[in-house]
Amino acid sequence: MQNIKFPVDFTFKIGTLANDFAAVDADGHMVAYVRQKMFKLKEDIEIFDNDAKSKLLYRIKADRWLDFSSAYNFSDAAGNPIGKVARKGWKSLLKAEYVIIDQKNEHQYRITEENPWIKVADNLLGAIPVLGVLTGYFFNPSYAVVDNDKQIIARLKKQASFWGRKFRVTKTGKMDSDDDDRILLSLMMMILLERQRG
Repeated sequence: MQNIKFPVDFTFKIGTLANDFAAVDADGHMVAYVRQKMFKLKEDIEIFDNDAKSKLLYRIKADRWLDFSSAYNFSDAAGNPIGKVARKGWKSLLKAEYVIIDQKNEHQYRITEENPWIKVADNLLGAIPVLGVLTGYFFNPSYAVVDNDKQIIARLKKQASFWGRKFRVTKTGKMDSDDDDRILLSLMMMILLERQRG
């Protein structure tokens, strides 16, 4: 996923058992196709170069069975570790919060939900028959990627869409060239988890 032109749009497939989505950059090029293996006790995500799944780029694996404080390890196609993202345990139940860690096991960035009340409203309306299908048009949470200087360098925001299946990643600050993949992988994993939570 090199030389990515932001914004990057994540669009989830509907009508399939797998929790798959495509990541497309500002030029309309597919930079990744994300496939979540179903019925696994430990998360196992594969990231391919396109929806034909012809070339594996990365893999994300949970370090333990389903847990609020799991870490999700990133590796390239050859199996070399390139970092991980970790959920901030019980704290993230009320407000989603994750830490992005590099391959040297150092904290680089934090992902935080900007307004947790939007998700509460989304869940409440989603429980109402018929109206629940339309929540993707009304409530659109956003998540900020913050560096160690507390500067927002990227933002993921849910876009108004049927079934809430579209998300956009925008770049708002400077990030190192070797960090953009790690940040995108973290946001991909986070949005898979947050969509499961509702």
